[in-house]
Amino acid sequence: MKLLVVGGGGREHAIIKKLKENPAVETIYALPGNGGIAQDAVCVPEIGAKDIPAIVDFARSHAIDFAVVAPDDPLALGCVDRLHEAGIPCFGPNAAAARIESSKVFSKNLMKKYGIPTAGYEVFDDPAKAMEYLRGASFPIVIKADGLALGKGVLIPQNLEEGLAAVKTIMEDKAFGDSGNEIVIEEFLTGPEVSVLAFTDGTAIAPMVSSMDHKRAGDNDTGLNTGGMGTVAPNPCYTPEIARVCMDTIFLPTLAAMRAEGCPFQGCLYFGLMLTPNGPKVIEYNCRFGDPETQVVLPLLKTDLLTVMQAVENKTLDQLTVEWHDGAAACVIMASGGYPSHYEKGKEITIPDTLPANVTVYHAGSKLTDGNLVTSGGRVLGVTASAPTLKEALADAYAAAEQIHFDGAFMRHDIGRRALAAMEEA
Repeated sequence: MKLLVVGGGGREHAIIKKLKENPAVETIYALPGNGGIAQDAVCVPEIGAKDIPAIVDFARSHAIDFAVVAPDDPLALGCVDRLHEAGIPCFGPNAAAARIESSKVFSKNLMKKYGIPTAGYEVFDDPAKAMEYLRGASFPIVIKADGLALGKGVLIPQNLEEGLAAVKTIMEDKAFGDSGNEIVIEEFLTGPEVSVLAFTDGTAIAPMVSSMDHKRAGDNDTGLNTGGMGTVAPNPCYTPEIARVCMDTIFLPTLAAMRAEGCPFQGCLYFGLMLTPNGPKVIEYNCRFGDPETQVVLPLLKTDLLTVMQAVENKTLDQLTVEWHDGAAACVIMASGGYPSHYEKGKEITIPDTLPANVTVYHAGSKLTDGNLVTSGGRVLGVTASAPTLKEALADAYAAAEQIHFDGAFMRHDIGRRALAAMEEA
């Protein structure tokens, strides 16, 4: 089989490595891919992930048997719709279903209409009215740009002054472009956060192993918000009892709501959850695999990934038992100095050939220049280890990361600490 994967980050590298395990897979093309992905797939760097016509032309001309559209932007732009029109079987939601992520207003209104537990909220398209609302609000409070913003369109002002500044940043200064034409202002929830990715064909659902993300750039959750500095799986806060509650009150009702709205969701649906004192609530939905959650979840998948994806596409997921390995996985992100603000590119990366078999280095921001791997992004590598226990997985991931070098590299040194503490408390 010839496969095509749209995207070029650590998530896509994890997907490609897992798809390669299927013996029927002959060639995987990555559009655009990156320097590290080039070791596992044929990269096509001249075709960007948002160049939908070129992606479809490539799939057609190369007789692609199955495509995977991984990032949010091409999903929101209708890449799956166009591939299906061209007769290419494909994993991922269509544009109508991708609105569950591409419009915060759509997703919040969906939850309100169908009684899915989430934070109380108001929607604004006028900055003056938003600021007026904040003057009577309690803080901290959460302000979200309506559209896609690379995972950075959420601000959490601690007081009125910060709140007014946040509205100005999003709606008047257009820090996130047109994504900030509308905003959602919602109550600040407290409790452990959990990420649950799930395979779904629109009706049947197979949740993946839960995970815990680490968003802030610095140790002890300090510094700016990032796309994610590391993850662990499973998340010890997500007990079997909580999983049952989420299935009954969130997962299945969300799928039913999307069907009722005429946009059934097929693909990977990401549930960002907060385990509040009043039960689990949805913080956000994503219409695709999370990054870097994918880097810890897929290594624990026992069932063949391509088989699962084909069952999602063919709406036969209820006929498949999706199985998982015991144990745990940990991913430590190695980032460029200065990320998520200004950072330099083009630093040579050295990775030893002798890393242990349970360690995988997923490439997020690397490229090949004159045969050498160099940095090309803020998040450069995701160093992931799988092991029987989380403590071992973390130790192995950090030991491997210490052997990898590029100028200005930095990482958090407390990935998984909260998870280990939660396990000790339990």
